[in-house]
Amino acid sequence: MSKNMKRNISPYIALLFIILVVCLLVGPGSKVHKLTYSEFQTALKQKKVETVEVSPNSKGYTYDIIGRLEGYSKKESYYVVAPLSDETIATIKEANEKLKGDDKFKYSFKADPSSGTFVTFIVTVLPYLIIGGGLIWILSKQLSSNNKSLDFGKSRAQLQEDKDKVTFKDVAGLSEEKEELEELIEFLKNPKKFTQMGARIPKGVLLVGQPGTGKTLLAKAVAGEANAPFYFISGSDFVELYVGIGASRVRDMFRQAKQTAPCLIFIDEIDAVGRQRGAGVGGGHDEREQTLNQLLTEMDGFGRNEGIIIIAATNRPDVLDPALLRPGRFDRQITVSLPDIKGREEILEVHGKDKKFAKDVNFKYLAKRTVGFSGADLENLLNESALLAVRRNKQEITMSELDEAYDRVIAGPAKKSRKYTEHEKKVVAYHEAGHAVIGIKLDGANDVQKITIVPRGVAGGYNLMLPKEETYMSTKKELLETISGLLGGRVAEELIFNEITTGAHNDFEKATKIARSMVTEYGMSSLGPVQFEHQESSVFLGRDYNKSKNFSDAVALEIDEEVRKIISEQYEVTKKILKENKDLLDLIANSLIEYETLTKEQIDYLVENGHMKDDNQKETVQELKEEAKELGIKGYSKMNKEELEEAINKQKEETE
Repeated sequence: MSKNMKRNISPYIALLFIILVVCLLVGPGSKVHKLTYSEFQTALKQKKVETVEVSPNSKGYTYDIIGRLEGYSKKESYYVVAPLSDETIATIKEANEKLKGDDKFKYSFKADPSSGTFVTFIVTVLPYLIIGGGLIWILSKQLSSNNKSLDFGKSRAQLQEDKDKVTFKDVAGLSEEKEELEELIEFLKNPKKFTQMGARIPKGVLLVGQPGTGKTLLAKAVAGEANAPFYFISGSDFVELYVGIGASRVRDMFRQAKQTAPCLIFIDEIDAVGRQRGAGVGGGHDEREQTLNQLLTEMDGFGRNEGIIIIAATNRPDVLDPALLRPGRFDRQITVSLPDIKGREEILEVHGKDKKFAKDVNFKYLAKRTVGFSGADLENLLNESALLAVRRNKQEITMSELDEAYDRVIAGPAKKSRKYTEHEKKVVAYHEAGHAVIGIKLDGANDVQKITIVPRGVAGGYNLMLPKEETYMSTKKELLETISGLLGGRVAEELIFNEITTGAHNDFEKATKIARSMVTEYGMSSLGPVQFEHQESSVFLGRDYNKSKNFSDAVALEIDEEVRKIISEQYEVTKKILKENKDLLDLIANSLIEYETLTKEQIDYLVENGHMKDDNQKETVQELKEEAKELGIKGYSKMNKEELEEAINKQKEETE
């Protein structure tokens, strides 16, 4: 049961307990008859009294008499207020002396003046006090709980529990970023060391990076390393329908933080509340701007070195208000980049700790293939491979599952229901082989890691092409040869079939984008080193909605001509290479038709030896079909390699 659920039902459990206590005190069906003194005297004369208990009233003016009359049940009693005199006592004693034997009633006199009142109080007043007090307590609990209808202005920031703490050991692949945050940890551990030197620790740190790079995890690790309180909240939690709620929550958040300083406050997706104020098109948002103003005031309104450090994360630093980024607020920005090959290997090892892998699984090889993957992508890749291993009833995760999981993440699951005609299969094979040949023959083109003609996602085939080396910049030669690699599929179709298809539309999109960037942004054309276009950082219009164009219509025509020239020249270069290497093109295409999927190792072997490696483990589709025929598998002629292997293995298991 969650803590919130326990908190919500606890008042009702308490009310039930109070009701049970009252029932025990009063008893089910209990009844008190109030008699006058004359009625009590009449009952004495009629010999109907069974018990009498007399005690002075606490005020000292009367006697309280309680007891039972003849015919009363065990839960019934009477209550009489009698004069405080000796005559009252004498009347009771005389009535009792006139009775004989068993007819005498039980008589007692308590000298303690509070005893009778106490009994009366328990019987008549206490139950109502208990019920009233219980209702007041329940109401106060409800008012102080996290009831949203009564708790608008309270901060939504949550304090991280000890069991959720992480340290830098749990963060892989971010060595430079962790070094930047070391001094924050030192400050949280020993703030006097900085104050004695007169140093001011950054009040705010902004983590900038693509989604999934580990910004939130890095912030948690800072708090875990420093063993400091860690409050976390999303930027969207500040803004509500009601005016002034966001600003109130900001004030309450800082009030809580000051009580536990030194501490950390982590604001995720701060662009939800920190966008530029009064940003033209689209209008403003008064409530969000009030919240931002309050956040700015709180950050710059601290006392000196109070020990509260704000860490925020965003994917869009360009839309943030400049006042947030000035010294004294978020005065330090740390870019959390995508991991390099070493970082990816470390991340895979961290996420693979609780999974069972076969001995041949090599994380270093997998890290080479996952260029551009974030930490979240790598975790998802390993999870997909584990799910595949379970689906295939395996005890360990092998490279086969990792390879299939990679394909699923990049291009989607294989479309086993989609069937090619023989002609389509051949066209797709030559298309993918065209990419491969250019990648092999041009040093600057992307290297082909894997080719398959099994449909995946919306693609008829899938060609994994990655840079030969991870670099931070690209030369003009590399960009041109990358364009050639993208055009290889269309050129191969035209060269072999003297016909073109729609299969290269995505290749053209990528090639045109590179060529236009070379002309308008990189200055890699005859128009000179001039930047004609750049992305406009409009807050409300959205990304890629518009580009700032610093040129005339005449220059626009020249730009279009330059882009067309680059594409056309590389098209001719690609055609020349494929004509000179037609034998290699035929070899790769025919191998694809036979095997359906080729890895980099198989492609390299083909280039060196001119034929596929004679390996019993690399069976051809035709061999699998012959085996399926012998086993009596129906519909084997229309199956691809993966379907044949699955059907054969299933048939063998059933036979055993």
